[in-house]
Amino acid sequence: MVESTFRAAVEFLQRAGVYDVILPFILVFTIVFAILEKTKVFGMENIEGKEYTKKNLNAMASFVIALLVIGSAQIVEILNIVSSQVVILLFASVLFLLLVGSFSKEEKGGIFLSGGWKTFFIWIMFLGIVAIFLNGFGFLDDITDFASNGTTSETIGLVIMVVIMVFFVWFVVRDTHHKPEAKEH
Repeated sequence: MVESTFRAAVEFLQRAGVYDVILPFILVFTIVFAILEKTKVFGMENIEGKEYTKKNLNAMASFVIALLVIGSAQIVEILNIVSSQVVILLFASVLFLLLVGSFSKEEKGGIFLSGGWKTFFIWIMFLGIVAIFLNGFGFLDDITDFASNGTTSETIGLVIMVVIMVFFVWFVVRDTHHKPEAKEH
């Protein structure tokens, strides 16, 4: 097989540690910094009458957390696996939306899923992300091994019981009260 110049460049970046050190560091730093800025965990400071987040503390905490993450080879491996699978899920969702858009009528607000289809699609994406994280930590293999080797009548009964209990709890705590409409005078 003929190796291209671009493939050699990617392999050089791999050997240099870009994929195992630099990119995970940037990803974790960015996400943690954004969360700290949004939540204002370290508070605000007043400069010339304006409120600003404490960027220096947010940056330092994000830097330390990102360094701790790349210091663990296991965490970096899980991060690489999970992020690559999330990208595949995102790509699949874009392809799905392209298919939906090709069969939909364009309206003023554009083409997008609404109503029950939107909720269904959100749940599918949520379950996909849960499955990716379970797979990243190795739990999915344990679950599939248990399901294929350990399915007995007790296991099936336990699953049915848990489903009934979850349904019962949802039924009890669901909001059945509608907000009263404001009367105009």
